Amino acid sequence: MAVREYLTEAGPADYVLFVNKKPVGIIEAKKEEEGVRLTSHEQQSGEYAASKLKYLDNDPLPYVYESTGTLTHFTDYSDPKPRSRPVFTFHQPETFIEWQSRGKSLRNKLHNLPSLPTQWLRDCQIRAINNLEKSLKENRDRVLIQMTTATKKPIRPNCHGKSRNPGP
Repeated sequence: MAVREYLTEAGPADYVLFVNKKPVGIIEAKKEEEGVRLTSHEQQSGEYAASKLKYLDNDPLPYVYESTGTLTHFTDYSDPKPRSRPVFTFHQPETFIEWQSRGKSLRNKLHNLPSLPTQWLRDCQIRAINNLEKSLKENRDRVLIQMTTATKKPIRPNCHGKSRNPGP
């Protein structure tokens, strides 16, 4: 359910989203001509999301939208480094329920990756995977990884010229 002009400590939010009678997000509605400056309104909607709602003792709301009706940006404030992204539509209540049941966001989970089993990997593969994991833990938006893959070819030297059995 979306409640229009809901009062917060930071002022009235255009819409507060509720799922199962609990607040989960904010929609900041803007005029069509504001579409080119939609990201400039993120601070305002973020303040509404961080505020207490009238009559409720809520935690900060994790899901925030800025929308002109044509263009819509979404931010998940439960991420370690929240950032807005364009979306085609608003998420369904079932999606919010699923996200909240998972506890941590995907980016949060990337901070606790299991250790890499290195038994059958070449040194250059280990280095590439470790660097990829480091980039993910640093919340980098874009990562490119390039490495050799295991094939059923004869044993070849690894990146440093040492022979290594590639495994079964």
